[in-house]
Amino acid sequence: MKVSSKTSNDISFEDFKEQILSDYKIAFLSRTCSLLGRKEVLTGKAKFGIFGDGKELPQLAMAKSFQNGDFRSGYYRDQTFMMAIGHLKPKDFFHGLYATTNIEKEPMSAGRQMGGHFVTYSLNEDGSWKNLTEQKNSSSDISCTAGQMPRLLGLAQASKVYRELKDLDSSKFSDNGNEVAWGTIGNASTSEGMFWETINAAGVLQVPMVLSIWDDEYGISVPAKYHTTKEDISKVLSGFQRDENNPGIEILKVKGWDYTALMHTYENAADIARQEHVPVVIHVTELTQPQGHSTSGSHERYKDDERLAWERDNDCNKRFREWILESGIAREEELANIEKQIKRTVREAKKEAWTEYLEEHLSLKKTLVQLINEAANVSSNKNFLAKIKNDLIATDEPVKKDLAVAARKALRYLVGESSKEREDLANWLNKFLSESQPKFSSHLYSENDNRATKIKAIPPKYDSEKTEKVDGRVLLRDNFDKLFERYPNALVFGEDTGAIGDVNQGLEGLQAKYGNTRIADTGIRETTIVGQGIGMALRGLRPIAEIQYLDYIFYTLATLTDDLASLLYRTYGKQKAPLIIRTRGHRLEGIWHSGSEMGGLIHVLRGIYILAPRNMTQAAGFYNTLMKSDEPALIIESLNGYRLKEDKPNNLGEFCTPIGVVEKVKEGTDITLVSYGSTLRIVEQAAKELLEVGIDAEVIDAQTLLPFDIHGDTVKSLQKTNRLLVIDEDVPGGCSAYLLTEIIEKQGGYKYLDSAPQTLTAQAHRPAYGTDGDYFSKPNVEDVFEKAYAIMNEANPSDYPRLR
Repeated sequence: MKVSSKTSNDISFEDFKEQILSDYKIAFLSRTCSLLGRKEVLTGKAKFGIFGDGKELPQLAMAKSFQNGDFRSGYYRDQTFMMAIGHLKPKDFFHGLYATTNIEKEPMSAGRQMGGHFVTYSLNEDGSWKNLTEQKNSSSDISCTAGQMPRLLGLAQASKVYRELKDLDSSKFSDNGNEVAWGTIGNASTSEGMFWETINAAGVLQVPMVLSIWDDEYGISVPAKYHTTKEDISKVLSGFQRDENNPGIEILKVKGWDYTALMHTYENAADIARQEHVPVVIHVTELTQPQGHSTSGSHERYKDDERLAWERDNDCNKRFREWILESGIAREEELANIEKQIKRTVREAKKEAWTEYLEEHLSLKKTLVQLINEAANVSSNKNFLAKIKNDLIATDEPVKKDLAVAARKALRYLVGESSKEREDLANWLNKFLSESQPKFSSHLYSENDNRATKIKAIPPKYDSEKTEKVDGRVLLRDNFDKLFERYPNALVFGEDTGAIGDVNQGLEGLQAKYGNTRIADTGIRETTIVGQGIGMALRGLRPIAEIQYLDYIFYTLATLTDDLASLLYRTYGKQKAPLIIRTRGHRLEGIWHSGSEMGGLIHVLRGIYILAPRNMTQAAGFYNTLMKSDEPALIIESLNGYRLKEDKPNNLGEFCTPIGVVEKVKEGTDITLVSYGSTLRIVEQAAKELLEVGIDAEVIDAQTLLPFDIHGDTVKSLQKTNRLLVIDEDVPGGCSAYLLTEIIEKQGGYKYLDSAPQTLTAQAHRPAYGTDGDYFSKPNVEDVFEKAYAIMNEANPSDYPRLR
């Protein structure tokens, strides 16, 4: 619904009345949806409900100051706001509750997220950007408490970047950095570390961010005294308050039932953030939660009678209604008529949504019943099939699961029978499953033509007469230089990234050339470094977020897995964040600087490409490939490779390492050795030494762990060698086990093996310090040699006698 930014001082009473009643209609509409939504869950039509009742008024105030180009990063209480900006209708609301898998009917996620998780569309059908300055924007919600905070920082910082980089074409993304990033969070969630890290970073960066804290004094059943020192978050935050001599954060406090105070507070906050680029916190107090936290329980269990009575008296909608009547803006009869009409509208929307949800299923059910009946009539198991058919008929409101279960069980009773009816049923089921699965599983990665796995390989080129050998870090630095020259919307940031050009000098001198907005230092705060990247990527920039060492990535793992990795999937391809996370890992020194925790990462970061180049040439090629695409990726550079000499290509910034493609670095006939990253160099050396005893090993560099070997080239090697050893420096059962599954099970490599496939990994503990610590913690050349030799010894003991 369109709202005006005019105040009561410059409009007529009739216009003023119209605005007030318009707001009341939205507040009452939202509350009615919440009340009926809870009933739909309790009757079993919906699985779970979490609603925004009790928070309606401040969200109306927020919507009034929210302009085109602005972004929201909120949570699952914000339905009133989404209704106020015109992005949520009652029927949408109920389709979200029912998990309708049609994106046209359930526009927030096509049933992938539970209700209350909101989004607006940033992309056209082909994956290109819409003009975000012409619409009101909301980043996609996640359930994790405070999980929206890191992203909020980046959404706000994008405005700062666009204001500072005057020559950047920002026509689809920003109007001179005037956009505000609006965040919302519940009072209890401010206890989370992500909240505090974001608040501190926002104060340091001075970004246009307005954060609303909805304070109803509870976190589910736990009162504020267990969450917040002094039971007052704005008091605790007071040290961040800016003053005449020190930049910081503006902190405002307002009661959640006071309509006029809310409007003025939000107008003030918007002006401060939009004009001055100062972050603002609005602590909205005396809010209520009339139906409790969610449909999983009732708040009567943990609130006493006095508190419940107070909440009834101070419900923001109730007090808004009283204020309208007391101020003479409307009469009781007017409001009663409005409420009556809205209740009818919501009931009709609920009924229509449920009818639409069932329509597809009932049609499929009718066809399936007929097919099972026809199959039963020609089957020796007619009685069993008749029961399945009758059970399905008795299911008045079937879901897809009911249909799949009935069809699959029916086919069991037709095993061994040959009839047209059996084939018809089988064909129906195959078609049903093939059409249904994508509704739940598509868009984990991009499905557009410019996705990273479609970017063609371009090999590095070298001068024919004299190729210059340089340190790996120099090659990487000069390639970054080309990228920042070619892509003016590219920027990199992290701990020690700016002034000294990262701890390994891979960005040496680039801050002086491109400025401290594009090549930037940050504080020690990994979660919000990634959050900066996600938010800026959502607004059309191409950020590279640097995590200094792979071991430190666990500080930000929740943000990576909950937010970035699931973004494309949970928005049904309607938003993207092409963030590159740059880090370095594998071998160096000690427990926290030698990590190679790839097994954990490949399992929790599905939706992000994970790339483990063996040298800086391959790494540079990966960066070049990713900049041509628009998908998120994690690149782990080899920590001990920056000072190793490499041939310097003459097509820096242009050559592309393909994603999802393995590289055969040595031909062989006796055994296939698969590895990646720093360990690959050790494997290459072992392969040379194996030749001395007559074992010709083929060496394959996995390079890309997610996805691995999309063309199935590894199994082609097994067809020749018939033996497989996977080597890495992760723990036993980690990434090597994943690679084994990919090769043996997914690619069908078991068919070509004459020996048991094996792995060689690091020890189960963290790597010990020092040269000997590395040798006895991680695979070394001798380990690889002996493991490969043992496999050959088992296969041919006469030619390869036992070593020891």
